[in-house]
Amino acid sequence: MIIHSLPEQAQYKSKGIHLNNDKNGGNDMPKGTNQKLKLYYLARIMTEKTDDDHGITMAQIRSYLENYDVTADRKSLYDDLEALRVLGIDIIGEKVGRDYYYHVGKKQFEIAELKLLVDAIQSSKFITERKSNNLIKKLTGFASEYEAQQLRRQVVVQGRIKTMNESIYYIVDDIHNAISNNKRIRFDYLRWNTRKEMERRRDGYYEVSPWALMWDDENYYLIAFDAESDKIKHYRVDKMRNIRRINEKRQGKEHFTRFNLARYAKMNFGMFGGEEVKIRLLFKDEMVGVLLDRFGKEIPIRPAGRKGWSETRVDVALSDQFLGWIFSLGTDVKIAGPEQVVERFKSELENVRKKY
Repeated sequence: MIIHSLPEQAQYKSKGIHLNNDKNGGNDMPKGTNQKLKLYYLARIMTEKTDDDHGITMAQIRSYLENYDVTADRKSLYDDLEALRVLGIDIIGEKVGRDYYYHVGKKQFEIAELKLLVDAIQSSKFITERKSNNLIKKLTGFASEYEAQQLRRQVVVQGRIKTMNESIYYIVDDIHNAISNNKRIRFDYLRWNTRKEMERRRDGYYEVSPWALMWDDENYYLIAFDAESDKIKHYRVDKMRNIRRINEKRQGKEHFTRFNLARYAKMNFGMFGGEEVKIRLLFKDEMVGVLLDRFGKEIPIRPAGRKGWSETRVDVALSDQFLGWIFSLGTDVKIAGPEQVVERFKSELENVRKKY
């Protein structure tokens, strides 16, 4: 029989762990073959088998440990539970009826956070189906087996097509390594043909200085400096192949000292580049949310001189994709300047009309 001193009992109770006498436990218990892994298995049991709504008794803890061929008396388990607390696992002991139940309280990830991560993984077309399943399986390791059931759900995203390129993960890693080592890279850049095959855009390779990776419009992009054209460019990561880091320092640092990644993403519609232009837009007041969602809350807004209308000025990369976005908003948004942009839009509309 193990009898804890009153001070020791009070110490453990103050930390949420209950101590009591053990009629069955003793120091002469036979040892299991995995005793050195006892603390690891105990942490795994507490994390997988318990949460705020599910606790286990000391007898259950010992039974679960025996499944791992680990034996333990109650006194050593109290010490081990306290060790887990010291290591940052929030072990809580509560009396329910005549028994004490133990569970893990605050975990590394809350269940709501894990659900958010799972939803993001499932809805992302950048991550392949197989990789999505692997990542979600790993995330369930941060939850109890009861919470894990809530994570095994399907997020319905209309028209979602997952990428088929498993090499993306290694490409991203290669790019990060080049950035951290301040080196340039060479790669092949591909495009689809009508035979549904990926082919090289040009015979030679691309050579750029990588500076950042950006997620936009459900795709991953490399932001890099192209010394040949002396400008910042972006490339779809899933269309890059055969990345090779070369032993040459990156160029274009002076361009990136004043580079604003968020502004760059807002300005390039669908990440299609073009000449940077400041556009004056007129819009119905009820469309303000559309403008704020696209350009951010920092854009200036003032009355346009006619009831129910306002205006703003924004920087955009003038491209067909931007004009297409304006067209999709119908008569509720109008390009008011500069004049050459208005004329280009009118010309594009006329070209479309002629085709029909």
